[in-house]
This record gives sequence, C-alpha cells and structure tokens, in this order.
Amino acid sequence: MSMTAKTISFVVPSYNVEDYLGRCVDSLLDTADTSDVEVVIVDDGSKDGTAHVADSYADAHPDVVRVIHQANAGHGGACNAGIAAATGQYIKIVDADDWIDKAAYVTYLTFLRSQSLTSDPVDLLVSNYVYENVTKRHKQVIRYNSVFESNKRLTWDNIGKYHMSQYLLMHTLTFRSEVLRQAGLKLPEHTFYVDFIFSFQPLPYVKTLTYLNIDFYRYFIGREGQSVQKDIMIKRVDQLLRVNDIMMHAQPERGTVPDGLYKYMIHYLASQFVVTSVFLTLAEDSHCASQRDEMWKRFRDYNPRMYKDMYDQELPVRFVNVPGKFGQLLVKYGYAIANKAVGFNS
Repeated sequence: MSMTAKTISFVVPSYNVEDYLGRCVDSLLDTADTSDVEVVIVDDGSKDGTAHVADSYADAHPDVVRVIHQANAGHGGACNAGIAAATGQYIKIVDADDWIDKAAYVTYLTFLRSQSLTSDPVDLLVSNYVYENVTKRHKQVIRYNSVFESNKRLTWDNIGKYHMSQYLLMHTLTFRSEVLRQAGLKLPEHTFYVDFIFSFQPLPYVKTLTYLNIDFYRYFIGREGQSVQKDIMIKRVDQLLRVNDIMMHAQPERGTVPDGLYKYMIHYLASQFVVTSVFLTLAEDSHCASQRDEMWKRFRDYNPRMYKDMYDQELPVRFVNVPGKFGQLLVKYGYAIANKAVGFNS
C-alpha cells in the first residue's frame, strides 16, 4: 500500500458531545504527518453543537477529517456508518469523549505504517488503555504484557493467561479493515454496550496480531450521565441482555477455532454474563431476579457443553450463581470492592 493512501481510519461516533469532541479530534490530529490518517466523525443526530464542531474540523482539515450527519441510530448505528465509510487499511473506534496519548501515537503510527508496506499485514493491533476517571487521582492502566509478548507477530496459540481485568475491549483494538468486512460486523442500532460485540464477534477472523505495550487510549469516565454508571446500567439491563444473546450466538464451538482463542472468547463471554448478572442482582427486583435466572437457563439450553466450559474455567461465573441471600450479598460486596478499586461505575 502506498504511503499516500490512508493507513488508519479513526471512527468517532458522536452524540451531544460538543464539550468533548474537540479534545478527541485534536489528539487524532496531533502528529507531524496526517497524510495517511483519516478521521471519520459520525454526528448521530446530535441536538447540541456537535454538528457545528465536527464541520469546523472538516473545513479546517479537508484531507483528513470527514463528517457524516445522520438521524440518531445509537452508538452501534454510528459505528456502523463510520466503519462502512472508512477507507483506511486499519480501523479504530475512538469515542468522542475519549482521546489518545500523544507520545504513544508516534509508536502506534510507526507500527501501522510498517504494516502498510508489507504484503501480509497483521489482522489486529492490541494496545493498553488508561481509565481517566474524573473522581480519582490515580489512573488505572490496563496492560497486556503478561498476556502477549510485545512487538511480535503472534497467533492465538502464542498468548498467555488472562487476569480478570484483561479483556480486549474496544479501547484496546485496532482491526485491519478487511477483518471487519469478512466478519460481516453489524452492530445493533439504538442499543448501548455494543462495544462488547465489536470486541468479540470479529475475533475468529483474526489470524495474526501484534501487541504494543503503549498506554495509547485514554478512557474518560466518571462524568454524569455516562452509560456505565450504576443506576443507568440497571435501568438499561434489558440492553445488556440483548447484547448477551448476540454474543452467545457469536461464540464459536470448541475445535472450530484455535484453543487459545476459544478459551479467551469463553473468558470474555463469561465477563459479559457476569456483568449482566451483577446488575440484575443490584436492581433488587423480583422481575430482574427472574430475568437473571432465565438468562443462565437460556445459555445452558443453547449449548450445554459451552456452558460447562465457562462454568469450569471462570470462577466469577460460579460466584454470581451462588443461590439465595448469601449469593446476593457476595455479588453486592464483590461489586463494591471492584468499583472502589477501578471506579468504572462512579
């Protein structure tokens, strides 16, 4: 691929983020050479000044920034539109209230540009992310150096053991565009938490990957109204259940993908089921309790072997399935401890 072509497309789904979008886009433009960088801002029917901010960047940087204005379709719909319009060899989603680290950006672009010059580029780039929590002085960094050897071309047979916090979230992933197209990725519209699907469903189409031990993505969290706040997640638990079902059906059978990938995807699927169980429990509502029990029954009935693999492999699955009042207390205290440590629902 010529260096004049677009090496990387950053897709920026944007809804009512006029106060944050500038910081995000500025970070994506903060490099000496943007000739092979594309920023696709998707204004998802914003009602504030987001559209004006986006258009001002497109006017100032017409060779780099493009704007799509569309009727509101939710985070998934905005991601779909941006991915469909992207022309880069690689695609990364950057939410409009997040940003990227300037120093790490140099290493990131250098690696991707090296891949644009080879006939066999890697399918996936993994990097670290930082919880930029507005309520906490200490910034939690999620790294993967215990899982992957850095700066190496790897396959799923070359990965180590994941800790409980080491999931490959949207923040960590840069996919080769062709992988997303082969996977037929289509995120549900008007649904929150679709980033779990984005980080899961395409993985069987990834054959090679590289990990860079750089703190690249800055995940802004703790502001009022975010979708990951506790009360909001309880209110939207039906959408978590919808995402669960989509991921459950996307989980490959054991033996159809490399063993390392199968175990990781079970690990990730378990995390999604555990998160949903936790918020159904925290709701302290009999209907939610019934939904939780039905969710696990639906999984057992769908694929008993897969359910057993998850139950045997993942301790948190057994933890959230402890019955009765004692089980509820375990979930509540476990959630409180985890949230205090990281602050993901502050």
